[in-house]
Amino acid sequence: METWYFVDSGHCTPAMNMALDEALMNWHRKGDIPPVLRFYGWEPAGLSVGYFQKVKGKIDLEGVQKHGYELVRRQTGGRAVLHDNELTYSVIVSEEHPDMPDSVKEAYLVISKGLLEGFVNLGIQAEFAVPAGKLDVAGSAVCFEEPSWYELIVEGKKAAGSAQTRKKGVILQHGSIPIDVDDVKLFDMFIYKNERIKERARKAFGDKAVAINQILDQPVSYEDTKTAFKNGFEKGLNLHLEPFELSKEQWDEVHKIAKERYETDEWNHAR
Repeated sequence: METWYFVDSGHCTPAMNMALDEALMNWHRKGDIPPVLRFYGWEPAGLSVGYFQKVKGKIDLEGVQKHGYELVRRQTGGRAVLHDNELTYSVIVSEEHPDMPDSVKEAYLVISKGLLEGFVNLGIQAEFAVPAGKLDVAGSAVCFEEPSWYELIVEGKKAAGSAQTRKKGVILQHGSIPIDVDDVKLFDMFIYKNERIKERARKAFGDKAVAINQILDQPVSYEDTKTAFKNGFEKGLNLHLEPFELSKEQWDEVHKIAKERYETDEWNHAR
C-alpha cells in the first residue's frame, strides 16, 4: 500500500483553487512531495472554463457576476463547469508512476476507481461511462451535458465530471462531484440565441446529469461526502492517505500564482 499526501484545503476562491493545483504539480515534479489527493470547495462559487474554451460568445459574464460567482480558466481541457455545492477532487501524480497508464483514457479508469468506491460508500450504485458515439452536443458549452470515457454515471446520468492534463511529466486530473445542482443558475452562465432555446436546454439537462442529493433519500453534507470519497480513494487506488498541511511559504507561493495568472483577465479571457 502506497502513501500519498492528502490535502484538505477547504473552500477557497476559484483563483486559489486553480493555483493550488498548479503549485502541487510543481512541488511533485521537483520531488518535494509524493503524489497527492486533494479535496476542496469553492467560495465564492466559480465557473471554470476549459483551457481551450472560448469565453466570448459562449459565456454570459453578466450572468456570472449577477450571481456573485467568479470566472476562472482551468489548466485542463473540456467545457465549462459551475462549481457551487460540490466536492471537487484533484489527483497529482507522475506520468512515470507504475500504476498510471500512458493513455489518458486508461488513466481516467484507474483514478475513477476511487470515485466509484466513494459513491458505493454513500449507498449509490454508479458505473463507468463507455460512450457509444459522438460526445459533443451541438456546440454546447456545458460540461455535464455528456459523460466522457470512464466518468461516473448513475442510472444513465452523469454524476461526476473530470478533466486531465499532463505537463512536464506530471498528471493533473481534477473533477466535480455535485452534491446539489441549481440548474436555473447554471444556465444563466451561458449565452443562448433566445430564451426558448435556453429553457429547452435547461429542461433537457435533468435527463443528462444528476447530483448526489437528487439520488439519496436523506441528503448528505459536504463533510459526509468528503469522508465517503476519501475512504473510496484509499480503497479504489489501494492507498494510505497522509494529511499534509502547507507551510506559510508554500501558501505564499500559491497566492503568487493566483495573483499572476488565475486572477487576471489575460488568462481567464484568453480565448
